[in-house]
Amino acid sequence: MKNEPVISLPTECSTRDVARALGLTARFVREMAEQGELRGWKTPGGRWRIARESVMSWLELRQLSVPGQPAAPGVPAGAADGGLSCEIVLRPRRFPQRVLLIEDSAHFQTLVKLLVGHEFPQVDLHVADDGIDGLVMAGRLEPDVLIVDILLPGIDGAALVGRLRWHPLFQSCQFIVITSLDEASRAPYAFALAGVSVMHKTKLVQDLPLLLDRALALPDAR
Repeated sequence: MKNEPVISLPTECSTRDVARALGLTARFVREMAEQGELRGWKTPGGRWRIARESVMSWLELRQLSVPGQPAAPGVPAGAADGGLSCEIVLRPRRFPQRVLLIEDSAHFQTLVKLLVGHEFPQVDLHVADDGIDGLVMAGRLEPDVLIVDILLPGIDGAALVGRLRWHPLFQSCQFIVITSLDEASRAPYAFALAGVSVMHKTKLVQDLPLLLDRALALPDAR
């Protein structure tokens, strides 16, 4: 399939390998290993090593948690026979007017759902309540518009936007960032958010319909 995101990992991964492949921080990957969410072990030097199969299983479970969507990871023939690397292929399904909201606040999730349902009843809205699920869902759904909160548990929302907007898979995706941070507090994220529509959450009711209408009307929005 054209423009499939491919994640290549060695048989035994460092936390940095996993973090780079999944768009997470190495610290968060370590915490996942310590909590048993990923199967790993420590080297004599105290560094974590994560089993590739554990990452694949984690991805599959996270993707199966999205109702109505098939499991997506593909494992090339021979990858389980001790090869040096494996390609995990996420195969998104394309639908027009698809919007993904990545927001951990139940209040703002509900508010966006109400706004989109009222103003854009034709839109297929999906919601992820943390950055990790959001990253996986974005790869699978290939949304027309991605609405992201800057402050997310587990992953920096601005870094997620910065990573995805330059990926070939998301060249046609429009990004809208929502935040409770004032303009001065957003300064550290300026580079990642350059050219992206940003709105304060206090203005969400007034501004989101306008920004979303513009994003869906752009030629690049599928």
